[in-house]
Amino acid sequence: MQTPHKHTTTGAEAGTVTTTGTEAGSATTTGTEAEATTASEAGAGVRGEAGAPLAAAGASATFAELARQVKAEGLLELRPAYYLGRLTLNTTLLAAGLTAFFLIGDSWWQIPVALWMGLCGAQSSFLWHDAGHKAMFRGKRASAAVGYLHANLVNGVSYGWWLHHHNRHHSHPNHLQLDPDIGRRTAIFDLSQYPARHGTQRLIVRYQSVLFFVLLVLESAKMQRTAVKAIAGGLTRRPALESTLILTRLALYLGAVFTVLSPVLAVVFVVVQQATLGVYFGLLFAPNHKGMRIRGGTLESLDWLERQVLTSRNIRPGPLTDFLYGGLNYQIEHHLFPAMPRKNLSRARRLTRAYCAQRGVPYHEVSLWSSYSEIATYLHKVSAPIRHSHRTGTPLPDQ
Repeated sequence: MQTPHKHTTTGAEAGTVTTTGTEAGSATTTGTEAEATTASEAGAGVRGEAGAPLAAAGASATFAELARQVKAEGLLELRPAYYLGRLTLNTTLLAAGLTAFFLIGDSWWQIPVALWMGLCGAQSSFLWHDAGHKAMFRGKRASAAVGYLHANLVNGVSYGWWLHHHNRHHSHPNHLQLDPDIGRRTAIFDLSQYPARHGTQRLIVRYQSVLFFVLLVLESAKMQRTAVKAIAGGLTRRPALESTLILTRLALYLGAVFTVLSPVLAVVFVVVQQATLGVYFGLLFAPNHKGMRIRGGTLESLDWLERQVLTSRNIRPGPLTDFLYGGLNYQIEHHLFPAMPRKNLSRARRLTRAYCAQRGVPYHEVSLWSSYSEIATYLHKVSAPIRHSHRTGTPLPDQ
């Protein structure tokens, strides 16, 4: 397993805050009823479709203390007016794109429209994401309605599959055996994953620091293919609803594109829109955990505070960054408090940074460009023994 890195964060609002410490942090796991209740409240948004809490177990004493501070400031309370505004804005963006599409007609000026619609699709993903975490509504029906509409109908992604997959990720981020996100990609994040790669996958792994980003153009298509496989394989609870929404989207999308545009332009439009959506998806998700601490084994070795803070990376916030990343740039706070409305993450960040500094828990936050540089550097380092083995014919080191 790769040796984890230590990180230093500077530049807190009230001055310069440097957080360092051992990777184990200072939190200790306890099992009191009060702490379990606090963790359950903070992680109320991490639920399966049946609504069963998944992330309450393993609350630490230090997390419970932080959670009390957050709750005391009302940061876990819903922000209905804010989300009404977000839903309205997203609908307006989509409507503007559709209007432009029909007004422009069969013209190569549709390429900017395809780019726009790709960006709109990713913006829609923030809404199904927040709905799935119960950060938008606490009620199951309203959350599901937003989720199925924006995942299945707008993007052709299975909301039911995503919800189950994402909940498992939140419970054990960057765990080689327990986090499905770290295992489903071609790229490897630990040398122990390499034996499971075959053929072309091994070529990709050798040069993954570059090809990881290049292949993001396929990310949307991969998620749509996964949706079909999940529904066909009986892995979703509402296969009829999900299938109907995805097929409706496909009929409306392809019907409009091939009716309004010439065949060649229609194909180009679809490719550009899907590639834009895939790259946006990938650039949104990549900075969150890749290159941060990983671990393996059949059991979880970190308590709740540690497993969320040590495995997550924040991107330094700002109005444009917050909009483009939909709050996912506050990844540490989102993982600690998944049911927290997006609007409240900024204030939670200030509390969490100060708390981690006091407790000696590493808190990692970097600029947008630095985040991608760290990812590329990490992927290059992990695959270095593979390139050396391929070049020299020597066996890989023991894994």
